[in-house]
Amino acid sequence: MSTTFPAPDLEFVRPRMNASGSLGFAPDPRGPVSFEKFGAFVTNPISARARRVANPPSLLAFPGGVLLHTGHPNPGVGEAIKRYAAAWARSSTPIIVHVLPGKPEELRKAILRFEELENVMAVELGFEADSSTYLVANLVQSAMGELPVIAQLPLSRALDLAEAAMDVGASAISLGPPRGALIGSAGKPVSGRLYGPSIFPQALEAVRRLSEAGYPVIGAGGVEAEAQVEAMLGVGATAVQVDVGLWKGITNNRIGYR
Repeated sequence: MSTTFPAPDLEFVRPRMNASGSLGFAPDPRGPVSFEKFGAFVTNPISARARRVANPPSLLAFPGGVLLHTGHPNPGVGEAIKRYAAAWARSSTPIIVHVLPGKPEELRKAILRFEELENVMAVELGFEADSSTYLVANLVQSAMGELPVIAQLPLSRALDLAEAAMDVGASAISLGPPRGALIGSAGKPVSGRLYGPSIFPQALEAVRRLSEAGYPVIGAGGVEAEAQVEAMLGVGATAVQVDVGLWKGITNNRIGYR
């Protein structure tokens, strides 16, 4: 595995964090989640231009998880910086900005703006399930600069796409949720991202295989309890992201709750 571009260092004091889309755009110190166990806070996805919520948004339950379809609503890079940069700077937890890549030139401009902000430790690029190796390499290369780049690859294709990301300088691979479809309330199929405990066995296997191939990997997918965090760390994850497990209430084995 040859590296064309030097990857900036990416180290976590604590190997736990939220997944993008689970806790908003900035840490809320008054909310139900304590960030004392977190090595980073990952923002909701941010795109070059504002995006509206899907019409209609969907949250559909199935045995073992939920399907979520939102359209990744966000205010766009410029407005997000205006609204959240001060909160990011004040946060006791380092910030990872999750970016929806778009066009290479737009991505490059966004990265330059994020590099100027206090307490931003890395950017995470969220790739769609149909991304090609060329697209992954091109966008990761466009994002290279002072901040480490994490390539969030779709769970089902992470092993196929990891080399393309790492060879142009990504500092780590993270795992994005798989996609699926359910019949919605209108009787029509709804496509969206899948979350929940049924995803965990696939995610653990992906982490194991990526780690064995020599890739630094941030595990994610169906993680709800401390034992699952430890399982992912045990098969080689450098850190672990928690998603809808953070929404499920306060119990003794949950991660990050007060």
